[in-house]
Amino acid sequence: MATAMPTEPLLDIVGLSVRFPLADRHDEGHIEALRGIALTVSAGETVAVVGESGSGKSTLTRAILGILPDGAEVEADRLRYDGRDLLGMPEHEAARLRGSRMGLVPQDPLAGLDPLIRVGHQVTEAPLYHGLIRRGQRRATAVDALRKAGLPRPAESARRYPVELSGGMRQRVQIAAAMATGPRLLIADEPTSALDVTVQRRVLDLLQSLVDEDGVALLFVTHDLALAAERAHRVLVLYRGLLVEEGTSRQVLGDPRHEYTRRLVAAAARTGTRRPSGSGEPSEPGSPSRPGGPSESAEPGGPSGSPEPGSPAQIELRDVSKAYRGRDEGGRRVSRKAVDALSVSVARGETLGVVGESGSGKTTLARTLLRLARPDSGTIHYAGRDVSRIRGAELRRYRRLIQPVFQDPSASLNPRFSVFDAIAEPLVIHRIGDEGGRRDRVAALLEQVGLPAGSIDRPSGEMSGGQKQRVAIARALAAGPETLVLDEVVSALDVLVQAQILDLLVDLQRELALTYVFISHDLSVIRQIANHLLVMRDGCAVEYGPTDATFAAPQHPYTRQLLSAVPVADFAPDPSRT
Repeated sequence: MATAMPTEPLLDIVGLSVRFPLADRHDEGHIEALRGIALTVSAGETVAVVGESGSGKSTLTRAILGILPDGAEVEADRLRYDGRDLLGMPEHEAARLRGSRMGLVPQDPLAGLDPLIRVGHQVTEAPLYHGLIRRGQRRATAVDALRKAGLPRPAESARRYPVELSGGMRQRVQIAAAMATGPRLLIADEPTSALDVTVQRRVLDLLQSLVDEDGVALLFVTHDLALAAERAHRVLVLYRGLLVEEGTSRQVLGDPRHEYTRRLVAAAARTGTRRPSGSGEPSEPGSPSRPGGPSESAEPGGPSGSPEPGSPAQIELRDVSKAYRGRDEGGRRVSRKAVDALSVSVARGETLGVVGESGSGKTTLARTLLRLARPDSGTIHYAGRDVSRIRGAELRRYRRLIQPVFQDPSASLNPRFSVFDAIAEPLVIHRIGDEGGRRDRVAALLEQVGLPAGSIDRPSGEMSGGQKQRVAIARALAAGPETLVLDEVVSALDVLVQAQILDLLVDLQRELALTYVFISHDLSVIRQIANHLLVMRDGCAVEYGPTDATFAAPQHPYTRQLLSAVPVADFAPDPSRT
């Protein structure tokens, strides 16, 4: 946790309330998004705001910056930045202040990025507009900002377009852009939710250096309570628009007063514990190869229990490589291997956890398994059959057996589709059943993923993040697959919803004997759900073995680096709080 002593408040809020008019209503109907919020953030201080989706966290940040949507009603007894009244300030002055002295890192890495403009130009747009740099300094400023934000090959990244970068890399571009103007107040709205733990630590170390060395005031919005506790001087808990708890991290974690905070702490404490043991019998994942030798059998884990001893490999990759063409920093065409001679297997009914930093090859591995990309060399065997180069009807049959669930359900679900249409889409594609049979199937799937039957005709775009992810899981199950490839499926969810989705996945695996390939940058989540762990770096497997054994005695220095970067929260009672 940060230790710098705060000074006088740079941001001072008392009695902040925000209301939104209800859609399709012409009377006085409205939604109270925030009610009577009071908080301060001083120069050199980090204040973390935690709460579930819909608690008002993002509304708070946008109210401070004056970027709420039209129709929003804002009231406050006091809303001041550096002694200046933000509500009474002329718009041209507020715009200048927002652009040069206050910075925002939004949650959605595409929210502030134009897909048609190169990254370097976007990073330097604000400092150039406000006269902080000259035009000839744009390239050097962009490369330096991207380097500080942790992007690999920053000079190359500056020339690329956002669509050419991974989600984690795009989020780091947003951080670089926010820091490029040298703001005194930085508002970071879930700034590391898509980053692996090592990059997360580098980015947060950079933000902390701005706080400790440059006196920046940091308002840090996150759903990760352990991260908030490790990094913040004070933690604020929002619940349904109300500030229900405030204190030091030790006070909030060690002696929570509000029932909602106690639920958050319980869920966070669970995430940090060891995952439940299985039956105690060894699991054999199909003779996988591990750098330095074959993996040994170990105590099985995973909430679903272990596969039966001797279970055949459901998935087996043998020396799989996949390369993509690109350009180096000098603009020359190069071929870069995203997956390099990877050999790994997953037993039927087992969960393989895959971790690694952005660019390590995790997404390429998922795309190759799903046969969205064909391996350049090596083979993929599914249930003993080589599926590396199948096509046509055979490929369509294979894709019924292995289905994806992606990180952002808002991006993978058509918001104009009803829940029924979204879940039934695979049934239509694979010509399974008629209209009546499909509706019965969707109703059964809704019950299976814990959604009410009445939501079947509800527009999917109106659902919460956790509900959308349940719809996405139901859609993946619609065609009756044997395997799910789960790519960062809980990284964007708050800790309570995250726990619910993980419990759902465990129950479904037990009920349906599913095999999972679970990709995540969150090692605490992997530890809860995975039987075996694959650690990737630069397209290679640097460590592969039973999850418990890997956590207890990691063999590779990179794995040890990953584990040491995991945020640690102290849940011991606070003796000073009576």
